[in-house]
Amino acid sequence: MSPKKTAATKPAAAAKKAAGKAVKAAEAVVEAVSMTGKPVPGAPGSEPPSLEEPTEPREVPPPKPDQQQPTPMSPTGAPSADPSTAAAQQGTYLTTATGVRIGDSDHSLKAGPRGPTLLSDHHLREKIMHFDHERIPERVVHARGAGAHGVFVSNGAASRISRAAVFGKDEETPVFVRFSTVLGSRGSADTVRDTRGFATKFYTSEGNWDLVGNNIPVFFIQDGIKFPDVIHAGKPHPDREIPQAQSAHDTFWDFVSLHTEAQHHAIWNMSDRGIPRSYRTMEGFGVHTFRFVDADGGTTLVKLHWKPRLGVHSLVWEEAQMLGGLDPDFHRRDLYDAIESGAFPSWDLGIQTFPDTPDQMFEGIDLLDSTKLVPEELAPVQVIGTMTLNGNPTNFFAESEQVAFHTGHLVPGIDGTDDPLLMARNFSYLDTQLTRLAGPNFNQIPINRPHTAVNDNHRDGFHQQAVHGGVAPYKPNTLDAGCPFFAGADEGAFVDVPVEVQGAKVRENPASYDDHFSQARLFWTSMTPVEQEHIVNAYAFELGKCYEQPIKERQLRALANIDADLCARVALGLGLAAPDRTVEYDEPVPSPALSQVGETWPTDARMIGIVVDPDGDLDGVAEVREALLAQGLLPLLIAPRGGELGNGLVAQRTFATARSVEYDALLVAGAAPPAPDAIIARDTKAGGSATVATDPRVGLLVEECFRHSKAIAGFGEGRAALEELGIGGAGVVTGDSGGDVVDDLVTLVSAHRVWERFGTTV
Repeated sequence: MSPKKTAATKPAAAAKKAAGKAVKAAEAVVEAVSMTGKPVPGAPGSEPPSLEEPTEPREVPPPKPDQQQPTPMSPTGAPSADPSTAAAQQGTYLTTATGVRIGDSDHSLKAGPRGPTLLSDHHLREKIMHFDHERIPERVVHARGAGAHGVFVSNGAASRISRAAVFGKDEETPVFVRFSTVLGSRGSADTVRDTRGFATKFYTSEGNWDLVGNNIPVFFIQDGIKFPDVIHAGKPHPDREIPQAQSAHDTFWDFVSLHTEAQHHAIWNMSDRGIPRSYRTMEGFGVHTFRFVDADGGTTLVKLHWKPRLGVHSLVWEEAQMLGGLDPDFHRRDLYDAIESGAFPSWDLGIQTFPDTPDQMFEGIDLLDSTKLVPEELAPVQVIGTMTLNGNPTNFFAESEQVAFHTGHLVPGIDGTDDPLLMARNFSYLDTQLTRLAGPNFNQIPINRPHTAVNDNHRDGFHQQAVHGGVAPYKPNTLDAGCPFFAGADEGAFVDVPVEVQGAKVRENPASYDDHFSQARLFWTSMTPVEQEHIVNAYAFELGKCYEQPIKERQLRALANIDADLCARVALGLGLAAPDRTVEYDEPVPSPALSQVGETWPTDARMIGIVVDPDGDLDGVAEVREALLAQGLLPLLIAPRGGELGNGLVAQRTFATARSVEYDALLVAGAAPPAPDAIIARDTKAGGSATVATDPRVGLLVEECFRHSKAIAGFGEGRAALEELGIGGAGVVTGDSGGDVVDDLVTLVSAHRVWERFGTTV
C-alpha cells in the first residue's frame, strides 16, 4: 500500500512532475536543433518560456549548457563535495534571506487596503534593504568588462626555466579571464577607442597566479607613481563628466604631449589595436618583464604573450562609432555567443626569454622599462601552452564583477622584477579591493577561491566566511601544536629570488629611460600602408576634438619626432603647419610581427548576414546556411519580416533591425524587394539608397559592408540585386547558386577584410 500524500509531500510531487515536463521540453529543443543545425546563440534561458505564467510549483530550471560556475571550494581552499549548483538559489518557493517561505511579494503590509504601510513589514524591509545595496563601487579603471571560464593546458616547454607546477607537461589548470576597456564607466560602450585589459586568473595547484595584462605590450608611463596622472588625464573632464570612455579630448592630449614617454603607447592606441573586432581576436601581453625560477634556483627574464588562434583583427573606425549606438555590448555579446555556439576561443601563451644579467638589458633595450617592447625578430615568442575559454558565467556580478586580480598573486617559479610600474601595481591592486569588495577577505568570494589548501592565520574582518579553529593565530605557538608550519623550498614554498639591491635613495630614472620616440617610430614603420592610413585618421580625429590649439601643436611636435610624413598628414587634417623634428636617434629596424594584416586565419563563429527573399530560392538559402554552419561560421537570416519563412527557415533579423556592423560578411541570396514598412515615417533607414527593385535598407547594408572592406557575395536573384546597386570588384563574388560562392566567401573572410578594394596596398 502506497503511503498517503500529505500537504508537505504534494508540492514535492508537483515539482517533480513539473520538472519532468521541463526535461521533456528541453529534449524537444535539443531534437529540433539537431534537425536544423546549430541554434542561433543568445537564448536568454535554458528552456523555452510558456505563453502563460506558470503556476504549478517546480524546481528552478538548470543553467544553459554554456554556463559555468566557480568550482565548488571551501573558503579555505578545500575541495567541496557540493555540486556545482550548490551556490545557486535553492528550492521551489520564494523565501526570505533566512529561508522563510513567502506567500506574497507584490503587496506591502498596510493598515487596510488604502492605509499606511506598516513598519512591522519585515519582508518589505529586507527586500528594499538588499535592493538599495546591490551595487558595489565600480573599478576606477577597467570598469567595463566581461569574463569567461576556461582551461590552460601546458605543453611542458616552460618547465626547463620555471619550477611552477602550472607549466608541467600536459598540466591542466582552470582559469577565469576578464577582458575590459580602461577609461569608460561600467555602463560605457564596448567598442570605444581604448586599451583593453586581458587579465587571467590561473587556479594552480600551488595557489592562484594572476597574469594581469593588456592588449598593448607597452604602457603610457614608466613609473607607477604617475598612474593617477595618466588616468585622471584620460577620464572625463571633472567639471562636466564628459567625454565618456574616450581619449579624444584636451586633458588626455595635454598630458601625452607633455609627457612624451607616453607616445609609444599612444600610437598603438591610435592604430587598429585600439578598436579590436572581438575579444576573441585580440592579443594579450603581460607588459612587464617577469623572472622565472627553475628547480635549481636559476633565473630567466621573460615577457609573456597571448596569441589568439583566430588572428588579430580590428574594426574600422566608422564601425566602432556605429556600434557604440547600435550595440554597445558588441564585444561581450560576441564572446558569450561564440562560447554558447561551441566556437571556443583559444590563445597560445608564449614567452620571450632573456638572460638575467645584472643590467637587465637586451640588445640595448631596457627590460624594466614598460614603455618598450622587444621585437619578436630579436627574441622569438616560444609557445608554452594553450588556453581555451569554454564556459560563460552563470551570474555576471558574482563572477565577472567580483573577480579580484592582483599582479602580486604569484606562485613558486614566477617572480617579479624591479620594474617601477610593476612594483606600484603590486601595491595598488590590494588597496583597491578593500574598497570595492568591502574588506580583506575578498579571496574567499567563490570566483577568487584558490584550488589548494589555505591556512593563512588571518582572522576576522568584513565578510569572513571561514570558521577558524584553534586559539593561536600567531607564529610561533605551542597552544595549537605549532600549527600551521613553515614550508621549505622542497615543500613548495615561495622563495623570493635573492637579487642584489644597492644604490642611493633618489627620485630619478636611469638614462636608458630617456628614449621616448624610437619605438614609436618602430611601430609606425612596421605598419602596412592601410594601417598607417588608419593611424593618421585616428590622430586627426582625436586631435580635431581638442579645443585648445596649443595642445594640437604640441602633439604635432611629438609626431614630427616619430615620422615626418605621419606628422604632415595629421597636420593637414588639422589645418596646421607641420613642425620639424627636434630629437635624433638611431633608425629602428621594422618588425613585421607588429602588423595585423597579410595572413589568413580560422573563421570560427564569424557572423554572416544572409539577405533572404521569402518568395525566392529558399532551398538555395537552406543549402548555403548548412554549408556555412559546417565550416564553423554563424549565419543569420535577414528578411522583410520576422518569423517562419518556409522550408524550416526562420528569420533572425529583419530589414528594419539589421545593420551591417553585426556581420563579418554579407550574402545576398534574393532580390529583396521593398518591404511594406520601407517608408521613412516608420524607418528612417528606408530613406537612402532607394532603387526600383531593392529595399533601400538592404542597399544600405550592402553599401556599408562595401565601404568597410567586407566580403560580399550574391547568387541567383541576389546577384542581380548587387548589379543594380552597382556593387562589384575586389572582394565581391557572385554565382548562379550558393555552392558557387560559399567557398570563395569563406576564403575572403579568413583574411578579415578586402583592403585592396580601394587601392590601398597591404
